[in-house]
Amino acid sequence: MKIENPIAFSFIMPDELYLLNKDKATTTATAAAAATATATIPSARAPVVKTQLVNFNFMGGNKKKFLVIAHYPELEFIHDTHLTALENIFKRLEFSLDDAAIFNIAKYANINHQQILDFFKPGKLLILGSHAIPDGAAELTLNQPRQINNCNTLFSFSFDEMMDSNENKKAFWEQMKKL
Repeated sequence: MKIENPIAFSFIMPDELYLLNKDKATTTATAAAAATATATIPSARAPVVKTQLVNFNFMGGNKKKFLVIAHYPELEFIHDTHLTALENIFKRLEFSLDDAAIFNIAKYANINHQQILDFFKPGKLLILGSHAIPDGAAELTLNQPRQINNCNTLFSFSFDEMMDSNENKKAFWEQMKKL
């Protein structure tokens, strides 16, 4: 059997082959051509390396790509009274908990901003409190909405800071309407 491209032969005969001495002389020229072909054609048996996405545990359905990042080290997601307040805010903005994802960053110590964006792909991002700012996030100013990577981002007070202060609640609400 005569094969013009030695790489194609590896698809037909996957086992090792041994040449006889009389065959070695005729294959020397084709081996040189094969060496240049292998430099430009990737091997069929090269392992494929895939980077795994980090899988996050979050609350909500994330249907409208509205991500809320909070920081509650002692809880899985968010405090019940804070969740009720957040759901009321969502209702006023014509969102529901099913439209958003509530992510507790306190449960993920070595996670960065880009990994979060890659997983959730948010169109809107609300960061509640300075402890909830992910590593590697752009410089954020309190209650100043900002467009970052095609995502409307708002860094605001945590619910603990808002629950006792009407001024903080008002400042937060004014910016949430713009988000």
